[in-house]
Amino acid sequence: MSNNDYYNQGGHPSQHQGYPPQQGYGGHPQAPPPHYGAPSPGYGAPSPGYGAPSPGYGAPSPGYGAPSPGYGASSPGHHGGGYAPPAPQQYQQPPPGGYHEQGLQRHSSHGSPPPSGPGAYADADRGYTGQGPPGSNGPGGERGLGASLVGAGGGGFLGHELGGGVLGTIGGAIAGAIGANVLEKRHKRAKAILLFGDSATGRFESLESTWFQRIVDRINDQLGDSESSSETLTVKQELLGIGIAALNTFLQSNVTGPPLDHDLAEVIISAAFNKAEVGQLREFRKHLIRSLTVDGESAYSLTPHVQFFCLSKAILTHEKVVKDDVDAQWQRLRLNFWHQRMLSDVAPTLQKDIYDDLDLVGAMILSNDMDFKNDTKTKFLLERAAIHTYHGFDFKARVDLDQATKFTGLEYVLTGRLGKRTRFQQNELSQLVVLARSLQSLESTSQAASNGYTNGKFPIKESQEVGTGSKPQNLDLNDDTLLESIAFSTDPSQKGSTIAEDIPPSLAALDPANQPVLKPLDSIILLSLASSITNTSPQHGLTREETLPYATRVLEGGSTNWQIYTQALIVRSRIEGYRSRTVERGVLQLQALVDQVIAETTQSIDTPNPPETIDTGANTAPSTFLPRPKPSESASVVERLQYIHQLASPTRWVLEAELAARWVSLGGLRTALEIYERLEMWSETALCWAAVEREDKARRIIRKQLYQSKNALSGSKSASPEEDVDEYLGEERVPLPIDAPRLFCILGDLEKSPTFYERAWTVSGDRYARAQRSLGKHYLQTQELSKADEAYSKSLKINPQNQSTWFALGCVRLELRNWKGAVEAFSRAVQIEEGDAETWSNLAAALLRLPVDQEVDVASAESTEDINEKHRAGPQKHTREAFVALKRAAALKRESYRIWQNLLNVSATLSPPPYADIIIAQERLIELRGTVEGEGCVDIEVLEGLLAHVIASAPPRSFARPEHAIEASPAEQQRKRFGLEHMFIDLVQKHVTPLITHSRRLWQLVAKLSLHLNRPSSALEAYEKAWRATQNNPGWETGAESAANSKGETSEQAWDSVVDATIELVDGYESLGEKERTEGLAAGTGELVCKDWKFKSRSAIRGVMGKAKERWEDSSGWEKLKEHLTSLRTT
Repeated sequence: MSNNDYYNQGGHPSQHQGYPPQQGYGGHPQAPPPHYGAPSPGYGAPSPGYGAPSPGYGAPSPGYGAPSPGYGASSPGHHGGGYAPPAPQQYQQPPPGGYHEQGLQRHSSHGSPPPSGPGAYADADRGYTGQGPPGSNGPGGERGLGASLVGAGGGGFLGHELGGGVLGTIGGAIAGAIGANVLEKRHKRAKAILLFGDSATGRFESLESTWFQRIVDRINDQLGDSESSSETLTVKQELLGIGIAALNTFLQSNVTGPPLDHDLAEVIISAAFNKAEVGQLREFRKHLIRSLTVDGESAYSLTPHVQFFCLSKAILTHEKVVKDDVDAQWQRLRLNFWHQRMLSDVAPTLQKDIYDDLDLVGAMILSNDMDFKNDTKTKFLLERAAIHTYHGFDFKARVDLDQATKFTGLEYVLTGRLGKRTRFQQNELSQLVVLARSLQSLESTSQAASNGYTNGKFPIKESQEVGTGSKPQNLDLNDDTLLESIAFSTDPSQKGSTIAEDIPPSLAALDPANQPVLKPLDSIILLSLASSITNTSPQHGLTREETLPYATRVLEGGSTNWQIYTQALIVRSRIEGYRSRTVERGVLQLQALVDQVIAETTQSIDTPNPPETIDTGANTAPSTFLPRPKPSESASVVERLQYIHQLASPTRWVLEAELAARWVSLGGLRTALEIYERLEMWSETALCWAAVEREDKARRIIRKQLYQSKNALSGSKSASPEEDVDEYLGEERVPLPIDAPRLFCILGDLEKSPTFYERAWTVSGDRYARAQRSLGKHYLQTQELSKADEAYSKSLKINPQNQSTWFALGCVRLELRNWKGAVEAFSRAVQIEEGDAETWSNLAAALLRLPVDQEVDVASAESTEDINEKHRAGPQKHTREAFVALKRAAALKRESYRIWQNLLNVSATLSPPPYADIIIAQERLIELRGTVEGEGCVDIEVLEGLLAHVIASAPPRSFARPEHAIEASPAEQQRKRFGLEHMFIDLVQKHVTPLITHSRRLWQLVAKLSLHLNRPSSALEAYEKAWRATQNNPGWETGAESAANSKGETSEQAWDSVVDATIELVDGYESLGEKERTEGLAAGTGELVCKDWKFKSRSAIRGVMGKAKERWEDSSGWEKLKEHLTSLRTT
């Protein structure tokens, strides 16, 4: 069954044959044949391809366009010279969309107009549409946007939801009264809007390729030149309502459901539809989908009902329609983001448009001068956070979510409560849980204000949740060890036992097993928080284990909204896919959700049209893993679309691709291949084969899409890619598929040939940034660095927001010794992604090599503010800038000993040195490398310099009494805790001393520090250990070559070191032996440090001379020892 079958596209039977047989449930085996196995480490799971962006580009993608260690789309890894691939892709929740929310609500300044026309509002405030009672499916029922939301009931809901501004006042009524009339032949004022043909039919009569442009031209004709006339404003609002209705029709049929109950194909192109042949309809749809390609990134080739998205695109992106209208600009922002999510990867042009609109709309909605309601601001912030998350800006997303929390008044905390997680657990242990409470709504001041009209405006309720409480099925875990949910302690004495501190009393008093229901927006905040974190990296502070409680809180006590609950199930299934005891429930839940979305977005009405039509349903419903809910158990379209833009739920093909990727991660390659082939996602199909080292099949699949066959008979078609043996070495197909640039890049990865990358660049009209990234990686591997620099630069001209490409370009320029260019590249990289430690470290490396007389114009950014300090001018300007960069890198990646070593080295070269930073760096190096390198990780020269500074700058000490017996004053305690002197003392005594084994210099340093602290016993003990460490060097007494130690000393130098250490020890005995002890139990008793110091001195000298007599008797060192021995005898 082809994907055309599955999605009811032209010329093929409808999709209702459902999924290929799923054998992984119940007692049926799912494992593929032995030769499939699990994906090899060299490839990883193929990307779902559409909807979720690649996590970034860590130098040219190491694979075939889907995330995998060997063949994958861009990867954020780029450490060192190699560019590590990303972890298995976590499908991020793309940003919100749809008009089903309270658009721009302004405090008391705007409201929805009273209902006008039959059923105009249809009791929208109670959450249903149509002309019958709630739940009815009559002529205006709730089973389709085209006939209801685009009709009168939908107009009422739109008016209710938009709530304010021009859309709130007339947009809702127009979307209902005009949208339905235009789209359903009920428009009595056809002269007002003539978008779809002449005034008689209201539709186009041909399927020519200029359909999109004809809509634009017709909009221009209708709006005319006058922008302020009442007629023009009316037409503008009518157009806006139709554009929003068309977008929501598209979302209902591709994201949320329920099924559309009418023939969508007749709505826009009916007149031509009845006359056209199947081939024409297919070409028409291909043209529409091809028109959505941006910067070489294509939309899914079998996108259902794409004509509605194109209609909405033509209207909502028209400058005259959205000019000077923040409501319309917000709708354009949503449409462009849905467009972005429909593409195979991030399109830079769309990204720029989206962020331009974010700035434009955000400046209005979040301005203190505007009186928008908090719910409106919250919705915008949630949408902006979803956009940031999709584009990889997790830090910005968290900032927006924190701000949204303040607007809604949500209180939440991730903490611990005692409970049991397993069936056989005897003792209650601390379990992670999210305690959350929504801000309680204020009571209405009067019944009239809450139920009637206020100041002539239709009442709008903030955060009103439309729906009956029905929700998708939540599958049980059914594990023999884990409980279905955590059994929290019921002991009142343990109620306040938590891990976190300073929990608000309102949260501390909550029962974790029975928390209050959250408001819808608060539930979305928790889900967005869980999805905004890169869960594969513990550096972000929120691992998978810490993420799960957020989804659990929404499922067990969050909003009952159907779509919010569905999104929570998706988030939980993604998290559970990485734990052995929950992976089964995770994949089954995802399968159930896929079935639900497919069934809910598939038409189920009888239609007289033949199966060759496009976008039509069939007479039978698709099969599902779980029984389909009855209409009374399902949610209305109003409820499903109410928060669609804040949730940013995935489209049905993205969700299916995610399911296929999950099967790949579990080793179910056969099932994944069936899904990808049915979806006609040939890139992902090829990546599946590449993942099991079947590159020949992967190559054949890609070539089949791009080239014609030389061997196969004309018109013949292989039963499946697995049975196809043709190599497809003929001419290129005309026309090429819409995703040809990506296919050429994947083929280039497989063939390891830059020719295909160049062809991808040409086919895309020099707009496909990945083609140049792949070229850059190829040239970097072949050490053609100048060409790599040029390729990366071309890629960045198209997509300047790709942080990993800037990083790769900086690495190339370091190899080329283009220090200024490297600084510029790394500076741009840290401005885009401030939290990348490797980029900061490489920026420091480039700055250290940059000549002092060269200045670099680094664009201003908070993260590089310190680097651009003008008062740091001087010979060490770039060194200080490198020091700041390394400090930031060390803070971001504390486990990298190389970064700490570089920070220590750079700090020591500054004048004056930052002593505290030097101590911190040396201490961290010992923690990271002490167990591996021992005393080798200690920088002796740096410590000696620190000791000299400490001794010179320390205040005078009074040792009238032993130090341990002195009661330190509060000021002394504070100085001891934070002072530089005591930081150094702690470093030496607690970290350095335990590591010393063979270093005489380190024991000498310990001895000098002990003398500074007036601890003669410790100082003398350190001198003794320094002497013994020197004697431990083998061969010094015989002068053998083995005497050359690890420091490269010759035998003579080793002998001289022993002589010096011996004389130093004798001097220590002489100067310290007769002092009183100041430490330990003998302190203050008058006991001497070493009363027999003369005997020990003579014994030390005699021992050395006895061992070295045969080889060194006539040396200068021998004479020194004799002199000291003689002096000891005469004293």
